[in-house]
Amino acid sequence: MTRMIQGQLSAAGERFAIVVSRFNELITERLARGAVDTIVRLGGDREAIDQVQVPGSFEIPLAASRLASSGRYSAVICLGAVIQGATSHHEYINSQVAAGLMSVMQTTGVPVTFGVITCETMDQALDRAGGKVGNKGEEAALAAVEMVRLLQQIDRIG
Repeated sequence: MTRMIQGQLSAAGERFAIVVSRFNELITERLARGAVDTIVRLGGDREAIDQVQVPGSFEIPLAASRLASSGRYSAVICLGAVIQGATSHHEYINSQVAAGLMSVMQTTGVPVTFGVITCETMDQALDRAGGKVGNKGEEAALAAVEMVRLLQQIDRIG
């Protein structure tokens, strides 16, 4: 018989850092609110959440690295919004941010979630920040909590 190992959705007793891009603040503020509300809804303490603001999405990985390396946080939730302009600049930003966050997670062993949305228009971004498509900040927080608990389960395997 196989054993199923999975994380539970309980944030009780854990500390979280949320890195939020200031660029496209109309969107990122909503993503951050969704992440905080989700952690609290899952039993986390609002006082155990530190929110760090960075200028733009490109700066998220450096702040995430410092936070994850500090040993103070169970997980780091990263939130930003990159909206396509007239050039392909957004493609370079997104791929580098994703690669940077994956590297932080693999290097530190701390769950780092990717809540950086990429959209063609502001309307699409609003849809993903609490509109028709849900809130990607909430999804990033759910993934962070689940990964914290999953890694705890893996560490307990005898």
